[in-house]
Amino acid sequence: MTSDLDLLGQFTRDRSQDAFTTLVNRHVNLVYSAALRQVRSPQLAEEVAQSVFTDLARNAARLNHTGGTPVLTPWLYQVTRRTAIDVVRKESRRQLREQIAVEMTNMNFNSSEWTHIEPLLDEAMDALDEPDRSAILLRYFENKNLREVGRILGTSDDAAQKRVSRAVERLREFFGKRGVTVGTSGLAVIITANAVQAAPVGLAVTISTAAVLAGTAVHTSAVITATKTIAMTTLQKTLITATIAAIAGAGIYEAHQTAQLQDQVRTLQQQQAPLAERIRQLQQERDDATNQVAALRQQITQLKQNTAELLKLRADVTQLRNEANDPTEKTAKTVSTKVNLLKQRLEQMPDRKIPELQFVTEKDWADAVWDANLDTDDGVREALSKLRETAENIFLNEMMKAAFKKYLAAHDDILPADLSQLKPYFELPVTDAMLQRYELLQSGEVDNSADLVKLAVYADADYDSNHGMSINGAWGGRFNRVSGAVEIAAEAFAKANNGIMPGEPAQIMPYLKQPLDANTVQKYLNQIAANKSANRAP
Repeated sequence: MTSDLDLLGQFTRDRSQDAFTTLVNRHVNLVYSAALRQVRSPQLAEEVAQSVFTDLARNAARLNHTGGTPVLTPWLYQVTRRTAIDVVRKESRRQLREQIAVEMTNMNFNSSEWTHIEPLLDEAMDALDEPDRSAILLRYFENKNLREVGRILGTSDDAAQKRVSRAVERLREFFGKRGVTVGTSGLAVIITANAVQAAPVGLAVTISTAAVLAGTAVHTSAVITATKTIAMTTLQKTLITATIAAIAGAGIYEAHQTAQLQDQVRTLQQQQAPLAERIRQLQQERDDATNQVAALRQQITQLKQNTAELLKLRADVTQLRNEANDPTEKTAKTVSTKVNLLKQRLEQMPDRKIPELQFVTEKDWADAVWDANLDTDDGVREALSKLRETAENIFLNEMMKAAFKKYLAAHDDILPADLSQLKPYFELPVTDAMLQRYELLQSGEVDNSADLVKLAVYADADYDSNHGMSINGAWGGRFNRVSGAVEIAAEAFAKANNGIMPGEPAQIMPYLKQPLDANTVQKYLNQIAANKSANRAP
């Protein structure tokens, strides 16, 4: 079996792809397993493994010419460990940046977006299938956490997260087709804040009272019916008795009885006169008491409103105090300020703009300025390069690839003669200015194994990125020629000074092929020193 040293030599000397592939196959299980123990994520472990073997390819010549016989396995293990630690740190920072971006979206939310979304929301919800609709209702209408959503739907937390994300994306696509453009995270915030509104305070009481009254009405109706039945039976008995008495009695008895009844009527009328006055007084007292109760109720309602307003004011004051002391809030405001500054600088440099920037989100802007120093021209150009890279990746890997697949399906897998023929197949409107920045590399039938399109125009010759795509994927990466120039000059200085690396800008100025700002040179010298120190670490 060929040794690692011989394979390294073949790769360094002949650029043998087969030799390097053999090395990768020989050690990939070790590297992947070591990375997985560190990052606890198969996807991140794959990224770490790719980074480690990229470092091996970059440092193959140095490893092959070091003193003694190099042992590749320990070197791979140490680089894997350092790379995994860096990935864990970057992942933590990414999660914090995503949280800040969401909070920035909340701060920048405009009520007009809800005005456009509200008339379409129920139609969009109806377009979802039942599981997706249930996930949205539980997560954003009832504000349940993912664990509760998963429990109710009978799935795991991860499955609930995927279902909610997929459902939100389908809602966003629904709104986008109707001219309402909103980001995925922004749509979730808008639905959470507005989809469920508080019912009027008295509505529940009114509904409950109406139900009770309805029940009472039914009961009363039954009593009245029974009373009428009883009354009718008694009346019939009285009539029968009176008839018998009239037949059996004499006319004198009847007259006497009538006189007695008339006397009783007069007596009752005399007794009722003071009772009627008393009844009138009681009715007046009742009306006065009713008015007093109404006035007291109004006073109580006013006091409750005043108390609620006081509590709300106290809560607002507490929230403002907490926000003033919240480090996350301060960080979000700092990032928001840097985003606004970068947008101002971009307006001052129109030649650095690309039309694809219209597809980036507020989160993408936040990522671009997160650790950027916008006080220097170098920092501004680096941040803009990162932002353009994101926009170009979205345009190529997501939008153009999807448009190509639709075009091929409609034209028997024959490629267009010009990229402008793809315009009707994009989900979102694109311009000729966007398409003219890219070059079509194939014609006729598509070759799945070769590049199909590549970026042809740079917005910044020193700070930009390379991009390309095949029908199955895309590739790309940023470059910084200023950093590369400083690194070449530093190596030339070290070669001329017995391997001693420069520490001051003045030391490498004679070796630079173009004039550079001293602060910029110092920045990249510090980066070179840090990288070398990390490579020497055990």
